[in-house]
Amino acid sequence: MYRLLKQEGRAKRGEFHTVHGIIQTPVFMNVGTAAAIKGAVSTEDLEGIKTQVELSNTYHLHVRPGDEIVKAMGGLHKFMSWDKPILTDSGGFQVFSLASLRKIKEEGVYFNSHVDGRKIFMGPEESMGIQSNLASTIAMAFDECPSSRADRAYVQASVDRTTRWLMRCKEEMKRLNGLEDTINKNQMLFAINQGAVFADIRVEHAKRISEMELDGYAIGGLAVGESHEEMYYILEETVPHLPVDKPTYLMGVGTPANILEGVERGVDFFDCVYPSRNGRHGHLYTNHGKINLFNAKYETDGRPIEEGCGCPACRRYSRAYIRHLLKAKEMLGMRLCVLHNLYFYNTMMEEIREALDEGRFGEYKRRKLAGMDNG
Repeated sequence: MYRLLKQEGRAKRGEFHTVHGIIQTPVFMNVGTAAAIKGAVSTEDLEGIKTQVELSNTYHLHVRPGDEIVKAMGGLHKFMSWDKPILTDSGGFQVFSLASLRKIKEEGVYFNSHVDGRKIFMGPEESMGIQSNLASTIAMAFDECPSSRADRAYVQASVDRTTRWLMRCKEEMKRLNGLEDTINKNQMLFAINQGAVFADIRVEHAKRISEMELDGYAIGGLAVGESHEEMYYILEETVPHLPVDKPTYLMGVGTPANILEGVERGVDFFDCVYPSRNGRHGHLYTNHGKINLFNAKYETDGRPIEEGCGCPACRRYSRAYIRHLLKAKEMLGMRLCVLHNLYFYNTMMEEIREALDEGRFGEYKRRKLAGMDNG
């Protein structure tokens, strides 16, 4: 259940009640593709850096170790020893990114595993079955993610198929949640809005899926090649046609600036690999812009990554030391950088929620963006 606590313009401040706890929104979900954040980040680490929701990947866990194995281990929460909410994406995006290895039909998608090449079939029922075995808090509907550069006729046909698939997902989840051996009988389902950069297709699709009374609504197929301006325009056009009393999730986005712009346009949930991926390469987020620890000027810099930051890296270590670890290819260097970046993102979301609570989000956004532009 979603409670809308406050609005400032279109920006929403809410609480999402789940079987695994309450999610304060807006929220950034920390991406742990194979049930772990890349960079040697443990579940204890997640608890220490203010993570509210962990996101895992249906396709990757289906391929390895296998969702049946995760189910036998008691579901993803027990498997990774995490008791807070988990969202699993449907596998759709990964399947569609394997363009040369796939074949789309009405029943679903035939494709080859990127690990061992074996043939796999995934459709709405299979995706729901895998996510039910994983027993995540929130499951995503199986959709097709067309290229942002696909032609209009293709996008329209794809979106129509995604709607038909959503109906099948809803039916199958209802069935699975009623089975005796299902681990999480309260699993929630989020729909995904598609339509590439065609605003009218997006709006029409948003209206159609809003009628289906689901637990939440995602906007997919953005941040895949279109400009930031195009993405913001699509959000402005589409979000008003999604239910305001349900969470809105912008998938795979983004930079701190993208998140601030998304919140302003009514988005509650975000996820992105940027903080962990950039961290593994020594690129760090601060309130004064991004820094690259591989730069020679940090070789004898005794300051923390960011003064006043409470993350495990900044509380104890210098830029010089972390730079040395990265140069020496010591895993600790990657780990500390990833922890800092995720802490930065999670703290920023905390600040956003506080600003919305106090009716000063617009001012906060301006200040935050101006500060980061100085880096």
